[in-house]
Amino acid sequence: MTNFAKLNQAMGFQRSSTSDKQKMQPISTKVVKNDENSGDLSLASIASNLHDISTIVNTPIPSSDIAYSSWVVEHPSALGSFDRMMKAAKGKRIVVFLDYDGTLSPIVDDPDHAFMSNEMRAAVREVAKYFPTAVISGRSRDKVKGFVQLSNVYYAGSHGMDIMVPPKPLKPCDAKNHVTATASALDKEGDMLFQPAKRFLPAIQEISIALEEIARKIEGARVEDNRFCISVHYRKVREEDYGILEEKVKSVIENYPDFHLTRGKKVLEIRPSIEWNKGHALEYLLDTLGFSNSGDVFPLYIGDDRTDEDAFKVIEARGQGFPIIVSSIPKDTKAAFSLHDPSEVLTFLLRLARWRKASSSSRSLAQIWGPGNSHKANC
Repeated sequence: MTNFAKLNQAMGFQRSSTSDKQKMQPISTKVVKNDENSGDLSLASIASNLHDISTIVNTPIPSSDIAYSSWVVEHPSALGSFDRMMKAAKGKRIVVFLDYDGTLSPIVDDPDHAFMSNEMRAAVREVAKYFPTAVISGRSRDKVKGFVQLSNVYYAGSHGMDIMVPPKPLKPCDAKNHVTATASALDKEGDMLFQPAKRFLPAIQEISIALEEIARKIEGARVEDNRFCISVHYRKVREEDYGILEEKVKSVIENYPDFHLTRGKKVLEIRPSIEWNKGHALEYLLDTLGFSNSGDVFPLYIGDDRTDEDAFKVIEARGQGFPIIVSSIPKDTKAAFSLHDPSEVLTFLLRLARWRKASSSSRSLAQIWGPGNSHKANC
């Protein structure tokens, strides 16, 4: 409970959880009877309450709370701004993009146990009924698909270097991105795969073997093969061993000039040095799904990591859309809105689905998805 909440409670008010607006309600005051004036509050009780109030008022507010509150002014809550956001999106087609770790699931010590809740899965499924929806993760595409377990969403793994889309003609990407249509192939389920870093797979396997050897010698280190990038997790590594781990990882990458090292939340990531990231993946999916030249499209992207900033920048450059960062601490970001944690992401997604469900009676699914894409809503 914050100092402000404690003060409100001491002054006779509490927040009601039965309303979205959290109206202030008076707390019933217990009458303490004494021998001389039955029904009056005892002086001792009053003095005690006043002392509690004085203590609360004079308790310093942590600087972290002040910093976060100031940050939220610049990046307002997507829940508190929901009505204003939907008003701006009226008559537009929203396309939803979601990160996985830290957004749909909590950050956990063991990356293999980053499971999303059944409630979150149901919320994403419901959103995908009404909007084209894609999950863009740093995980391998197969792994994130195994976590999400939904057939009515699109998947992009390895920070967008492994994209699954419906089988349909694909347009070659701009040459400046070092990607051509030859990066496309069909998987065993008949979906189109777009893999701009495919030529780096042999080197990735070599690097992975070298990093596995390093991880075996440092307690708590863990190497995760994400197909087109490699993650070295150090959340369980002792602080005094981290420097050794980082130096050894760097020594491996020095032998592969076509790769570079990036940092995430307690993870070192090794990626091919191509001009391709989550922002490019967002643009590619919009293009492939037929939305690239549509002025009425509103991309909505929710993510918590620095790799999501590339997608936020794309939305900012488009001039319309909703970049939303998930964070409980202030951080530099291109996001316009914020959500505190995955539980708020869940609330936002449920509210988004309810909003569309309430308004979908006046718009057909074909209008929402665009020509040729409405079949996904029935998956």
